[in-house]
Formats: sequence, C-alpha cells, structure tokens
Amino acid sequence: MNIFEDSLEINGQKLTLQFGKLAQAVDTSVYAKLGDTAVLVTIAVGPENSNIDYFPLTVEYVEKLYAGGLIKGSRWVKREGRPSDEAVLTARVVDRSIRPLFPKTYKKQVQIVVTLLSVDGVNDPAVLSCIATSAALSVSSIPWNGPISTLRIGYVSVNNNGESQLILNPTETEEEFSSLDLLVSSTKEKVLMIETKANMIDDKIIQEGIEMAKKEGIKIIDFIEKITKKIGKKKDVVPDEQDYSEIIKLIKEKYKKTLDQALKQAIETAGSEDKMLQEIINSIYEDLDKKYDLKQINTAITKYNYDQIRKNILEKKQRPDGRKIDEVRKLYVEVSVLPRTHGSAIFQRGQTQILSITTLGSTTLEQLIEGPEGKEAKRYIHHYSDGPYSYGQVGKMIGPSRRAIGHGALAEKAIEPVLPNQEEFPYAIRVVSEILSENGSSSMGSVCGSSLSLMDAGVPLKEAVAGVAMGLMSKSDDEYVILTDIIGLEDFSGEMDFKIAGTKDGITAIQLDVKNKGLTKKMIADIFSQAKKARLEILEAMNKVINKPRKEISRYAPKVVVLTPPLDKIGEIIGPGGKNIRALISRTQTDINVDDQGRVTISGLDRDKVDEAVDYINNITRVIQVGEEFMGEVKRILQFGAFVEIAPGKEGLVHVSKMGKGFVKNPFDVVKIGQKIRVRVYEIDNMGRINLQMI
Repeated sequence: MNIFEDSLEINGQKLTLQFGKLAQAVDTSVYAKLGDTAVLVTIAVGPENSNIDYFPLTVEYVEKLYAGGLIKGSRWVKREGRPSDEAVLTARVVDRSIRPLFPKTYKKQVQIVVTLLSVDGVNDPAVLSCIATSAALSVSSIPWNGPISTLRIGYVSVNNNGESQLILNPTETEEEFSSLDLLVSSTKEKVLMIETKANMIDDKIIQEGIEMAKKEGIKIIDFIEKITKKIGKKKDVVPDEQDYSEIIKLIKEKYKKTLDQALKQAIETAGSEDKMLQEIINSIYEDLDKKYDLKQINTAITKYNYDQIRKNILEKKQRPDGRKIDEVRKLYVEVSVLPRTHGSAIFQRGQTQILSITTLGSTTLEQLIEGPEGKEAKRYIHHYSDGPYSYGQVGKMIGPSRRAIGHGALAEKAIEPVLPNQEEFPYAIRVVSEILSENGSSSMGSVCGSSLSLMDAGVPLKEAVAGVAMGLMSKSDDEYVILTDIIGLEDFSGEMDFKIAGTKDGITAIQLDVKNKGLTKKMIADIFSQAKKARLEILEAMNKVINKPRKEISRYAPKVVVLTPPLDKIGEIIGPGGKNIRALISRTQTDINVDDQGRVTISGLDRDKVDEAVDYINNITRVIQVGEEFMGEVKRILQFGAFVEIAPGKEGLVHVSKMGKGFVKNPFDVVKIGQKIRVRVYEIDNMGRINLQMI
C-alpha cells in the first residue's frame, strides 16, 4: 500500500491530504481534512463513448448524518435517502468549479463522488470538497488543466463605528455575523466560479473579496502542484477534435441563407428544434453521400451557427436578436394575476416568462432541514418549477432537476436579505416560480417575479430585487464583448453565464459559471458595471407597476399572531392534559401551537376568531391588579359566596359579605349561575387568590 500524505495551514486551520489509503479500486482517491471536517473524494473512470458530443462528467456529494454524530430523526427510516437540496447545491459548486478545465474532446466517463465523513462546525465542507477534488484530479490520469483553489470570504463588523472588513474562510459563528457569503474558485490568474449571498453589498467590496480569494488561493494551488509532481499519474491522451470542415464548407456554399432563416426561427421560438433544421440536416446527409451520420451533421451545424454568432458579436457588435450589447430585452410586468392566491406576478423579459406565486402560512409550517450539522428551520422557501413546455417541447414531467434546485436556491438567496424578520412578519413564506417559457435567464426572471409577488402579497420587503444574466464573447483576455441579458443561443455559444441580483443599493446574490479558462480582474469589473446599469433599468420597470408592498396581506391569507407569554404561564394556557388549548382551538377554529421556547403561534383565516383566541390567551397570562373592574360570569355558588370568572381561566371569590350593602344570608338569593355581574378586585392574598366585591 503506497500512502502519501502532506499538510498545509490555511488561515490557522490545518489542511491534510492523504492519498492511497482509502478506496483503492478507483483511479484516484483522497481523504482530506480541514480541522476536524473530513471528506473522501473518489474518481472513477469509465469507458470512452465517442458517439456523444459532450464530456460525461458526474459529480455527487453524499451527506452522511454520522458525520455530525446524528441518527435520522424519522421514527421508521434511519438510512439517508435521496440527496438533500444542500447536497445537490454542494455537488453543483464542485462541478461548476472544475468542469471548465477539462478538454472538450475527452469522452471517457468520469464520476466524482465526495462523501462527507466528519463535520466540526467550524470548517466549511464545501470549501474542503472543492480543494480535495482539485487535488484528486491533479494527481489522476484524467487530463485536466488545474489545479484550482476554492475559498469562502465573509464581511464582518470590526468596531462600533460600523466599519467592516473582509475575512478569509469565516467559521460558522463568524458567518452568523457576516453580511457577505462569497465562495470563489480560481486558478492563479483567473476566476472560474462564484456563488454569493450578500446583504445589499456594494459592487466594489465584492470585487475586493473575489481578488482576496484568488490571491490567497495561490498557496493552495502551489501546495497541490507540489504533490502532483511527487505522485501524479501519467495523463490520458486527449483525442483530437473531429474535423467538420467538409460539412461546414458545404454549409457555406449551399445552405448559409437557409440556415440563417432557421436560426432566426430558433430565436423566435426560444431555441427549440424545428422542421426547417431537420430538413437541412437530411439534405446535407444526402449531398455528402451519407459519409457522415445525422448526429455529426447536426454537431457541425451547431458549431457553424455558434461560430457565426461569435463572429458577428466580436466583429460587428451584432447580436442574434438585433439588440445592442448592453440592451435589456422588452419587459412586461403584472401583479395580482391570480384571484385566490396570496400574491402573484408575471415577469417577462423577451421570451422568458415567469409566473411567481406567494403563499403565506403560520411559522409552524417552516421547513425543517436535517443534515450532518444538525437541524435547521427554514422560514422562506423558493421553488423553481419548469416543465418541457417552457421550451416548446414534449417530455416527461419528473421531479426537480439539479438545475431547477440550483436556480431555486439562487433566487432564494437573492430575496432573503430584504425579507422582514420574524418579529416584524411572523409568517412562513413560500414562493413558487412557474417558468412558462424559457429563452435565457429564467433564474434571474424568477428573482424579479418573486420580488413582485411578495410585494403583492403584502410582505414588507426592505427593497425590490432584480437580477440579470451577463454573457461574454472573447478573442483574448484583452479583446472581449460583454453581453447584457443573454438569450439561450448566446449562453450556449458564449463563454460565461454571470448572474447578478440586487437592489438599487447593492448586490444580494451572484452565480457565475464559465466555459472558458476563467475571468480576469478587468473582465469582472466591466461585468459588474454593465450589470448594474441593467439592474437599475429593470427595477425602474418593476417599480412602475408596484413600488412598495401592499399595506394589508390578502384576505385569503391566514392571520398569524405570535405571543411570548411568561414561561410560568404556559401550563395555564395548555391546561391539564391539553384541555384548555384544545377547547380554545375548538371554539375559535384556529390553529394554536406552543413551541419549545414557549412562543404561542395562533393562525386562522377568520381574523375575528384569531383576535378572540389572542385575547383569551392574553387574559390567561395577564397579571390581575387590585382595583381593576370586570364584567364577570358567575360559575359556581357556595354557601359562603360565588366564584366569578373575570378572565379566561381566572376566577375570583365574591364573599357574601361583599355582595351588597346589607347582610346577605344566602348567596343564591343575590346571584345565579351564568349571570353577568360587575365586580372589582379588592384584594389578592399571599397565595395569589383573587377576592372580589360586587359593584
């Protein structure tokens, strides 16, 4: 057994990479630790499939609850099930960080599995997973133009004057106080992947954070390069790119005009396949005496089209749909679209159309997430939903794809910084973005639609949020064109998809994917500047329709009230065996829940009934004062007096001596059970008993 191990210190934490000890059946494996957080990365290589036109890479992130010393909370199922959304998002981060650096002609199946083995609550498993994968690929037999580094950057307050500073790899405790969560993957020179959630942070600060991550990451890259020189395997030969020159020559000579028409039609129909294109493929197939199969011809046509798009943009600044390079597509905004939902909006940009719907509920409907790092309650949930019809196609209607989960999470990040806190707005909030038609930037359309829908629902957002996707075409690092609000064809033929969301005051979310070797510092600065102009333009169009949240929530939404009574009063609210609270729920037809912290949540569609339940509980928990007067109901009569209910669950005694001015021998002569009488508190004895007198 050949075992190799080396270590490096990162921001006070020890990074250890161990090769050759675990999972020896695969091409490469690495056991990695950062502090006491540990992952196992395995890379298995399968046979080559020359018939496919893409690199068959899959990345899986496997969470194990034992990593945090936990057993699954379900009473019946103890085994981990399908990947959680968090696992899917981590897998996507790893995938997006490494994919650009593979040769496009490599067709062997590659499966990377990252298994979380231990979490320490300090060091981020996502950062460690990316670094360990970078190291594993570097020493493997797979051709890959790495290594890369991945680091997380925070932005925390350093004094009472409101001054903040960027910090490297913040701990979980520091993240709680950070207004920025910036994850960056980079080579020594360029940035490959960005994932960001920010509390309306200025563009310049985020750019500084990106540069900080890139600079600090050089040490990690040098460390991996040193290991690779010692134990790196011989790399596979990279196949040559297939020669399509004969097909492309024929296209230019005979089919250019027809293809231009087909491309125009594809733009108008959101890039879906059409009959005209299939006829061209069949004709070329016959013209070339069936020398190439239909798939090869289709690939050649795609290559020709993409080359033409790139050439027109780079040389003429001419986009496929005729827009200027910094022009946003035509916008359409509408709110209050659906009659009975709590909030709804349509946001359309060009052919991309999103219907976003907001649903409000009691905080008891928060989503409970169970993971290796413990349980977490999620109050705001955004779900992105797209069917095949959104592309004008037919297909199976299955559960959310990894892409849909990623897009939903991005829109969620973009909105979270502007949400009111639970004390201001005690609701669980779910937004669903239905993608009705799709041709570029549906995730950023979901951000805009969500913001509009939430305002329509009366959720008191701090600011409206909009997002835009930016593209790139380049000849070199110095010659490039940045595109605002890309369509599908510009995404497919271009070199990046840089999504930026935010308010008029700052950034709330970023997601960057590249298809080239990364972005320079100047490229990123130019992208931010151009994106801000577009974002403000989109916000202006949104604000013309609705510029602030509704003053009242929908009458179809439940009213939710959260009370925090003294803990010693919880028993009185619940009653023996839950008697009191069950009776109150039955009488008011409301939903009442008491959580572990003693918060009482009351919700219901009938606002008067909710108010009745609130008053009842407030009266139970209120402290009765001497001198207060009540209209009470006689509940019991004994020889020495009558017991009168002056508040829910609170009774006081009217002694016969306090029933009138004269002598009262028999209380039954003065009051009857069920009678309403006016009383005053004249004494509360040392045992807390309330003594009343009739007035």
